[in-house]
Amino acid sequence: MARMKVATVWFGGCSGCHMSFLDLDEFLIDLAAQVDIVYSPVADVKEYPSHVDICLIEGAVANDEHVELAHLIRQNTDIIIAFGDCAVTGNVTAMRNPLGTIEPILQKVYVEAATLHGRIPFEKGIVPQLLDRVLPLHQVIEVDAYLPGCPPPAERIKAVLVKALSGEPLTLEGSDLKPG
Repeated sequence: MARMKVATVWFGGCSGCHMSFLDLDEFLIDLAAQVDIVYSPVADVKEYPSHVDICLIEGAVANDEHVELAHLIRQNTDIIIAFGDCAVTGNVTAMRNPLGTIEPILQKVYVEAATLHGRIPFEKGIVPQLLDRVLPLHQVIEVDAYLPGCPPPAERIKAVLVKALSGEPLTLEGSDLKPG
């Protein structure tokens, strides 16, 4: 039987979800025996692969590269889990949303407040273009399950992974993780 392919992705957020994932300690050794980690910020893979079984996506969608990668992931992944509160609701990453569109904010911060060479630091192909509004993942692509928490505790991550790897429905102790 072929090993399952698992990916983790980090969009706009603090990386706390990946730190919680690493808190799985000994379970990571068991997991490594069952799956291939094919894409992750803790691995040096440059391109998202095809035919991924499960992907945990941490963070909110905050720029054009996130949007592009989210669509690529959806096309190439069977089960996508919105991983942590930023991916589920936008959380802290979306705190800039009430300030309005991005251009006036960038103008104020990078040009008007600059003491030297004020310019907005976006060059096509080098720095991603920020979206006007930060979005939770499910507003960009279809999500198969949610794993809330800031960050989700390691034991909840483990429980969801064990169920997903076994093919069981993604529920967690009576709390349905399926999108509403």
